[in-house]
Amino acid sequence: MGVQDILINWAPQETRVAIVENGAVQELHIERALERGQVGNVYLGKVVRVLPGMQSAFVDIGLERAAFLHVADLISAAGPHRGDAPLPPIERQVFEGQTLTVQVIKDAIGTKGARLSTQVSIAGRMLVFLPHDNHIGISQKIGSHELREQLRARVQALASASSEDPANSGGFILRTNAEEASDTELADDIAYLRKTWKLIRERANTRPPGTLLHQDLSLAERVLRDLVNEATYSIRIDSRLQFDQLRAFGDIYMPRAVGKLELYKGERPIFDLFGIEEEIVRALSRRVDLKSGGYLVIDQTEALTTIDVNTGGFVGARNFDDTIFKTNLEAAGALARQLRLRNLGGIIVADFIDMTREDHQQAVLAELRKQLARDRTRTTVSGFTQLGLVEMTRKRTRESLAHMLCQPCPTCEGKGQVKTARSVCYDILREILREARQFAPKEFRVVAHASVVEMLLDEESVHLAGLSEFIGKPISLSAEPGMNPEQYDIVLL
Repeated sequence: MGVQDILINWAPQETRVAIVENGAVQELHIERALERGQVGNVYLGKVVRVLPGMQSAFVDIGLERAAFLHVADLISAAGPHRGDAPLPPIERQVFEGQTLTVQVIKDAIGTKGARLSTQVSIAGRMLVFLPHDNHIGISQKIGSHELREQLRARVQALASASSEDPANSGGFILRTNAEEASDTELADDIAYLRKTWKLIRERANTRPPGTLLHQDLSLAERVLRDLVNEATYSIRIDSRLQFDQLRAFGDIYMPRAVGKLELYKGERPIFDLFGIEEEIVRALSRRVDLKSGGYLVIDQTEALTTIDVNTGGFVGARNFDDTIFKTNLEAAGALARQLRLRNLGGIIVADFIDMTREDHQQAVLAELRKQLARDRTRTTVSGFTQLGLVEMTRKRTRESLAHMLCQPCPTCEGKGQVKTARSVCYDILREILREARQFAPKEFRVVAHASVVEMLLDEESVHLAGLSEFIGKPISLSAEPGMNPEQYDIVLL
């Protein structure tokens, strides 16, 4: 991996982060203030009502509506509930006026308040900390039994060695990206999580009910926790306020990353430095041009993402086989970058240009795997299928860039195309004939898009006149600027 720079563009409504490697943007992360929600937040709540019939309680956590706590999400004095043992009734566990440390597990929706749990969990870079549980769990995605047992033993040893009270040191769940973590990285994560929990407990003892004790990290803080590594050269941020907050956060939790923090004071906006605004526009288009003259076409559907490779105008090599091979090699690198940049997840099918030589196919696959190795998100690549397609999967970690920044077009409703003006004309002529058989108005008035009205007056005027004569009623036309090309109304006058 080459040198990595991280640029953070902060505004009160939105934080944007670009990861630049060797001068090219590789990843974009965006977080909007209004879309953050409360899931993961820890509050000091006050029980306002216990409902034995529903085995639930309403808890005031300082939000507009009281939040909802079900008996199954309560941690009893005996510890976490396990197995088929009956749950003690809620009225024996909580009472009105009691204060509880609770975590939001589901955001408020409509008239329903947020859903709570007293079983707090705090996410770190490699681990999730369970303060009320001594169990060590492992992500199902971590493969072999042997590796799972090794990781469990390492975390157990590191957690016990760093705990003030080994008998009550809390439990951990190893996330997928802990698979290749070093002992130092795991120890750093354990220290960060324990510090966070200590701070939550201290606040719970000193603050009034309704206080937010811990908020899930902001995007800028997650950059320090999750994205900084040995290859990171600098982290530049364009807000003095956020720079000071990040430095304070880093001093406590991420001292190794603080030295790389820089406040950007340039005249030009920080995202203009590396042409990132233009890169965002390009990352939302279907077509990606390659330097050689070839290009990719990327289509996202519900089930999968398809990427088609084309030679375009590239004729630089000595023969056709070399042209195809060089285009596919370049496309493999561009494809890996686009997956990261657009954050495409799920099933991905790449249609490289057909190669007759086996060694060319293997070289393209090797290049694709090499480029994907730089991606932190887990990706698996199958070889070429009988149809010459490369199938791969990439773990879904968050919304893709297009889903975050865009919505389906209101005109085509996501189809990517609309009917031609001629097709709409014929729909209108059929509809008038249908209505003339049911109703007997003095006149039919067609209200439609200007391009449709123009075609009815010009190329389709003979058919319009013939229909008017056949039904014995005049047909008038009116262009409506606000209508989309497929919309029309037939008014009976």
